[in-house]
Amino acid sequence: MPHVLARSIAAACALLALANCGQATERPVARAAASPAAEAVRVASDADTACLAEAIYFEATPAAESRAAVAHVIMNRSEDPRFPGSVCGVVRDGCQFSYRCSGKSLALKDPQKRAAALRTAAAVLGGASPDPTRGALFFHSARAKPGWFKSRPRVGEIGGNVFYR
Repeated sequence: MPHVLARSIAAACALLALANCGQATERPVARAAASPAAEAVRVASDADTACLAEAIYFEATPAAESRAAVAHVIMNRSEDPRFPGSVCGVVRDGCQFSYRCSGKSLALKDPQKRAAALRTAAAVLGGASPDPTRGALFFHSARAKPGWFKSRPRVGEIGGNVFYR
């Protein structure tokens, strides 16, 4: 599995450098089942890795648990029928993630932060990272006070973000 993970990260780096989560040719990478009882093997593309890494880069704090939590919200949404059915679809869904509509550059300029985001994306897509949000579909910065938060069951706070189901 490490060679598949390294190949996926290398391909995602190339995609991020070229397109910053744009359209890409998909190459399947095996994804481990979410639980031992799960029989299906999910397939993630290099584009999924690039899109997930982009969202992690802009939405998470540097802490590993924060990066994993943001990634899992996106994965949880991609599996929920109320949201687009792909990682890139969820990331690109309107202004669901504030950085997509801020007008600021989407360039992932910090190489260390970019590498950490890519590692987290690959680990989550590969099934190597448990969901610290316990199924959350929403989050916001702990500093923000959006009006919708009272209508959702709160999961908890991880790395400066508050998570909800």
